[in-house]
Amino acid sequence: MEKFVRLTGVAAPLPMANVDTDMVIPKDYLKRTDRTGLGRHLFAEMRYDRNGAERADFVLNRPAYRKAEIVVALENFGCGSSREHAAWALRDFGIRCVIAPSFADIFFNNCFKNGILPVALPKAVCLQLMEEAERGANAQLTVDLEAQEIVRSDGERIAFEIEPFRRERLLKCLDEIGATLAQGDKIDGFEARLARRQPWRAEVLEA
Repeated sequence: MEKFVRLTGVAAPLPMANVDTDMVIPKDYLKRTDRTGLGRHLFAEMRYDRNGAERADFVLNRPAYRKAEIVVALENFGCGSSREHAAWALRDFGIRCVIAPSFADIFFNNCFKNGILPVALPKAVCLQLMEEAERGANAQLTVDLEAQEIVRSDGERIAFEIEPFRRERLLKCLDEIGATLAQGDKIDGFEARLARRQPWRAEVLEA
């Protein structure tokens, strides 16, 4: 997983609500168990026609957004099934941040496990950002996790909220295992104190 501190990039506008995980990565591609190679199938049913040719009108196929690192969408992004492949596909394509009014809980959690920052902003603000994103590569956004703000191309700053623990994990590039290992000294100290208070536990474990 890659740390997330500050990102400046092109935002792709996706003016859709209830974008479910089957739209993000169709079930046909769930046989993969690794996280690489899924980017080409991101939004596959919207990006390609039945013959596999790109649909010129889909945002990620438009020249200005082929290297987009941010997606701006509408409410309830990531609803549907709990497949972690949705986050894998976004990340493999190059998406580091998704901005929307709200997210499905499981998808929201999966984002943090895969180095993606989901930012919840009011719908009116998301619509403004989408309108700005329509200017293509000339309208870059800066997402600053340290400062907890988004900087628009005109310099306006938009604050966002994020749980301190989640913020710390992304800033330090820690997944759940890494976050646990970072507390190794405290865990060892607890185990040592417990062993002194309850020495019989060690005897039971050894037996």
